Amino acid sequence: MADRAPADRQKAVGEIGLLEALATTRAIRRYTNDPVSDADLEQILWHAGRAPSGSNRQPFRFLTLRNGQNARAAKSLLGQSFRDGWNDKRAGTEGERPYRPSSFVDSMRHFVDHFEAIPVVILVCLERYRDPSPFEGASVYPACQNLLLAARALGYGGALTMWHLGVEDELRLMLGIPDSAALSACITLGVPAGRHGPLKRKPVGEIVFDDEWGTSPSWIAPA
Repeated sequence: MADRAPADRQKAVGEIGLLEALATTRAIRRYTNDPVSDADLEQILWHAGRAPSGSNRQPFRFLTLRNGQNARAAKSLLGQSFRDGWNDKRAGTEGERPYRPSSFVDSMRHFVDHFEAIPVVILVCLERYRDPSPFEGASVYPACQNLLLAARALGYGGALTMWHLGVEDELRLMLGIPDSAALSACITLGVPAGRHGPLKRKPVGEIVFDDEWGTSPSWIAPA
């Protein structure tokens, strides 16, 4: 039998138009204490699994961390890694200019300080079938975007991060992740303590060239 979306949740996904979701889905780093229901999490991950992948191999795997014993220990480990990563970034020790006070800085501070309380943390993995390649992300990151858009459609929010890499070895041992699986991303998920969009992004005329590098398209209206 073909795999189908859970029937009781199909209509909810259509409540937000696709273009609206694309234009308003932002990184959500503040969450309420409300849980992500089993049915909604299943729906979100079902849609994540519909993403395209190289040769249609579907190599993405999702390891969910919720309330289990391993999950609590992994969240604690990740929380410290995220705090260390943000402190380094905040101080400019990663080669970047130190951040000035802003709403972004406030949200990041809240994010890392309350990491252990995040309802769902998802480790997005890629089951390798060949030696590591700089192009393998093309087979896993579309699934990450599908996941975030599905979460948006169901009233949740998430943020894709990479600070799990600081404790990758410990996570592998703790969670039994095989060497054949690359830890490609860490996505947090919950009910937003705020809202999505509108987004502040560069005008399309600044990020699109036509015919040659540096030539602005005449068919894009001025911002």
